Amino acid sequence: MLVKTYGAALQGIDATVITIEVHEHNGIGNFTMVGLPDNAVRESRDRVHSAIQVNGYHLPRKTIVINLAPADIKKEGAAYDLPIAIGMLAADEQLPTTLLDRYMIMGELSLDGTLQPIRGALPMAIKARDAGFAGFILPYVNAKEAAVVDGIEVYGMDNLRDVVRFLRQECTIEPVRVNIDDLFADTLTGIEADFADVRGQESVKRALEVAAAGGHNILMVGPPGAGKSMMAKRMPGIMPPLTLDEALETTKIHSVAGIKRGDISLITTRPFRSPHHTISDVALVGGGSNAMPGEISLAHNGVLFLDELPEYKRQVLEVLRQPLEDGKMCVSRSKLTVTYPSRFMLVAAMNPCPCGHYGDPLHECTCSPGQVQRYMSRISGPLLDRIDIHCHIQSVPFADLQKMSRGESSASIRERVVQARRIQTERFAGVDGVHCNAMMTERMLHQYAAPDAQGLNMLRVAMERLRLSARAYSRILKVARTVADLAGSEKIEPSHIAEAISYRALDREDMI
Repeated sequence: MLVKTYGAALQGIDATVITIEVHEHNGIGNFTMVGLPDNAVRESRDRVHSAIQVNGYHLPRKTIVINLAPADIKKEGAAYDLPIAIGMLAADEQLPTTLLDRYMIMGELSLDGTLQPIRGALPMAIKARDAGFAGFILPYVNAKEAAVVDGIEVYGMDNLRDVVRFLRQECTIEPVRVNIDDLFADTLTGIEADFADVRGQESVKRALEVAAAGGHNILMVGPPGAGKSMMAKRMPGIMPPLTLDEALETTKIHSVAGIKRGDISLITTRPFRSPHHTISDVALVGGGSNAMPGEISLAHNGVLFLDELPEYKRQVLEVLRQPLEDGKMCVSRSKLTVTYPSRFMLVAAMNPCPCGHYGDPLHECTCSPGQVQRYMSRISGPLLDRIDIHCHIQSVPFADLQKMSRGESSASIRERVVQARRIQTERFAGVDGVHCNAMMTERMLHQYAAPDAQGLNMLRVAMERLRLSARAYSRILKVARTVADLAGSEKIEPSHIAEAISYRALDREDMI
């Protein structure tokens, strides 16, 4: 008897429908699986056999051939255990086949038939809905994640026996429901890491506010203990809340990577990723034998924080250039090419010299000018060109810390950021791929960020006196446009240009 069940294979952050064909016929009990399965899929034979026997069902004693179609797509992981087991039982006439074409079925089986979590439940649920399936059967721990998809019934199961009884219509199982509005409401009630805890550093907090308002990458340069990491961790709290589309796309990436917690159905806060400086280039941008997403994709719609920037390997930093420009990462292998989104805000921090105290009024620097020059030169010009804002940060003396009151809250800063982003959304409403000022092209700068005569003269004088590089010109105009948006000004004033110029310190020829 030939029976078909349906599952899914992940390709990047999307899924493809896989048909599991089970053909059982008279023979000597051979078990054959074809359709480009990997080792984990091949090993499903032993898990499926054990789960069927332990749960009291009869193990077919005939020759079984299983085909995973389409055969030219590689099938990976143990999530095909459940559809294979259901197909074998149906082919042996131990359960009816009338409902099998209505459901996509995925799940890893333990030897006792318990269902284990799977990766990529959200993109699979989206594909099941788009392919016209009435429901999606999967492990209960993944059910809330899949249930955020409208238009399809999601059934979370604990073990093989529950699935068989459901398909036999011996029991009624209610589909899992998730209220999207409640999920977003829970994330807006409070901010864990608040800027109110940061005392002093008002100029740096202003620079971070500008960066969040315009989607600009930012680099903080200062001595150890000045608060660079502390403020970087508070960046997601002042960025605009995720939209539903952004939340779904972010959740898909984390689901495919297998790092999303099972009790979280939808990621509704902006990601914050902070990889160690010993990270490899593959771990940062993605890849490996299975072409998994890297840190830059896990930071999509959020913040990628690189602390101690010069300590990263030169090769690792250079692979950031293309994703920073394009907002996506294409991972190519001999038989597979996948594209992962990677539109993130880069927040980087570094010391001004190897000892960390160059320019620090509280400590003496022990580095020679040559050491300082070599240390700063570890960051290439092309990478620095993609960072719009550079700001210096100084340590706050202990005596001043005691006198200072709590700073402005993240919620207050976020209100201004959201208002500035709203202005940009209206400005770029008819332009594909441009959502904030940092994404503006050179042509758009002339349309939306052209300074007046006084501002243009100020920019000319600054570039000559401060010996700013030519690459600083467009960056200054983009940042000035954001400063003007925060001020609610339609035109770019000289004061906006002046503030933007102050954020380009590392573009000075005597600094790098």
